Amino acid sequence: MKYRVYSRTRKFLDALWKDIYNAKSSIYIEMYIFLDDNEKPYNFIEALIIKAKAWVNVVLVLDAFGSRELDQQDIESMEKAGISINFFSNFLRRTHRKLVMIDEKIAFFGGANIKKNTRHRLDLQMRIQGKKIIRPFLKTFAYTYKMCGWTDKSIIVYMRRWFFKKIKSFVMENLPGHKMYRLTEYYKDKIIHAKKSIKITTPYFMPPRRMIALLDDAQRRGVKIDIMIPYDTDVKSLNKINYYYINKLTDMNINFYAINQMNHAKMMIIDDKEGVIGSQNIDHLSFSHNFEIGAFFKEKELVDKLITIFDQRKKKSVSYTTLDIRLNMRDKVVRALYRMIFYII
Repeated sequence: MKYRVYSRTRKFLDALWKDIYNAKSSIYIEMYIFLDDNEKPYNFIEALIIKAKAWVNVVLVLDAFGSRELDQQDIESMEKAGISINFFSNFLRRTHRKLVMIDEKIAFFGGANIKKNTRHRLDLQMRIQGKKIIRPFLKTFAYTYKMCGWTDKSIIVYMRRWFFKKIKSFVMENLPGHKMYRLTEYYKDKIIHAKKSIKITTPYFMPPRRMIALLDDAQRRGVKIDIMIPYDTDVKSLNKINYYYINKLTDMNINFYAINQMNHAKMMIIDDKEGVIGSQNIDHLSFSHNFEIGAFFKEKELVDKLITIFDQRKKKSVSYTTLDIRLNMRDKVVRALYRMIFYII
């Protein structure tokens, strides 16, 4: 498998820009946040318009909530150039995936959105190349495309069995519309069967009760658990709720590390032998409600790469001690709403 891992959003954007520039036949993008980043060197909207005018098939599936600030003038300019723009809207469900496919042979996936004020972030995005290996990504893109109400046969064809049979898929999806939660089940299964260590990176940490119980069981078996989150997230109202759960699990002998930079990566490593990269946060939304995507790997070279990234960030982090976090009224309201809607505690 030909692959590349990007540990910073800017490096991912550099690679994506180059591949879009070199696209010959198709560009498919499914993105939670896709906003008009029109500052040099990343004017993606202009680049997509240029490609569409050059007869490249450009199709966007954007989350209606996450991409709600996309400028109407930009939408009209893209549609005028022949770009198909589809907004995914489903009650209490979002497409939280970050997926780009180019010429049916290159796929990007992971945690990074396309938005200019996220360029500085630490993140984790992967580029893989090969016509057969990216077929599962094309299939799942066709699924959300169809859910938006579109029926272009050149895309719907990716859902047919013959297109991806005999391909051993390493891709896992949460597709609530089909009651399919392979990514959630993967997390649960790997935590249950971990022998020595679990390393998790997530920007938002609000685990469902079931996952808290599984982590507690793992540490009682002697599994060393390290969880890394940013000290200050980009969603200020969630900071104290992050700390609330950290306090709760620190008492379970789970180690937490805070990095003083926005770390938007989503990753888990089990026993230093298997890793997963994806779009999922450690919260009820990602595990039960959102459309998510991830991929697991056992190749030693790739797993070692993920371990190196985790360890490098851990060196720049500080270990949490039990914090005296006092929730004010606003914090309590946010937590209560979260509990009421998603019944996570």
